[in-house]
Amino acid sequence: MIIPEKLKKGDTIAIVSLSSGMGGEKEFYHRYEIGKKRLEEIFGLNVVTMPNALKGYKYLYDHPEARAEDLMNAFADKKIKGIFTMIGGDDSIRILPFIKDDVIKANPKIFIGYSDSTVTNLLLYKNNVVSYYGPSLLSEIAENGSMHDYTKKYLKDSLFKNDKVTIKSSKEWTNDRIDWTDKSKNSEFRKMQNERHGFEVLQGNGTFKGKLLGGCLEVLNMIIGTYIWPSIDEWKDKILFIETSEMKPSPDEVIYFLRHLHALGILNVINGIIIGKPKDEMYYEEYKESFLKVIKDEAKLTNLPIMYNINFGHSAPMCVLPYGLNATVDLEKKIIIIDNGGIK
Repeated sequence: MIIPEKLKKGDTIAIVSLSSGMGGEKEFYHRYEIGKKRLEEIFGLNVVTMPNALKGYKYLYDHPEARAEDLMNAFADKKIKGIFTMIGGDDSIRILPFIKDDVIKANPKIFIGYSDSTVTNLLLYKNNVVSYYGPSLLSEIAENGSMHDYTKKYLKDSLFKNDKVTIKSSKEWTNDRIDWTDKSKNSEFRKMQNERHGFEVLQGNGTFKGKLLGGCLEVLNMIIGTYIWPSIDEWKDKILFIETSEMKPSPDEVIYFLRHLHALGILNVINGIIIGKPKDEMYYEEYKESFLKVIKDEAKLTNLPIMYNINFGHSAPMCVLPYGLNATVDLEKKIIIIDNGGIK
């Protein structure tokens, strides 16, 4: 895998909207401005926004080719050192026909996003470029009040340093809701809850290792069978990371997805699984039962280690996971170590 060069103060990064056009709508534009300002002031970056990224819901829905054009131009521009997503959505899979793989391969650089950005993360993986499953501009970076320290730490550790990264459970989390359209609430902090569970071991002991590969369950389900879906050989010895979105799929839907992975042979060749904190802790116990029902009871994979309730994906705060890089999961210490940092 090609590891992108780390970011440093003064570097130029681009904002792209590869799915939802939310950032371009007037009721959310102030939130875009907050996120942009934080990237500039907290991280010292020069932020440019690609031409189509602020054109709103209808235009971006009608023109997936324009979303892809922004992404390709951001990769091709030598001055741009990293690409951040505005927000997720549900249809970035529609940009795939307009992607130029040769542009990505010739210009590897940081790309970060989560949720529907699983599509682009796996697109980069297919092109042998490491990318990052982590915060987007409108949500985590423009977090009400200020960015969570936990999120800020793992952005800095993952994209600006090349040291070993140790991921531990956040001591607190939130499912509080604040109206994004209400500018008067921009400085209002969401109410936090103490973390009652920490990282939980569902089965296994000791440590397991492998390269990270995965994403958002609902998006992965859309991608199966497309040209960016990893082959069975590419899944061999990987650590599957998987999480569920704000759609909060039912425990049965999780079971059906896992059965699909088993039928594809994937569960038999991976080295272990790490699972994100469920959105709002909805189905917290039921999801555990879904994973164990398929993996332990049906597939009889009683030695496949599983760690649960990790702070990534649709979780606030969140860490950053690099695609295709080696990680060590310590089930005794309940930590995840990105062995060689995650950046060059």
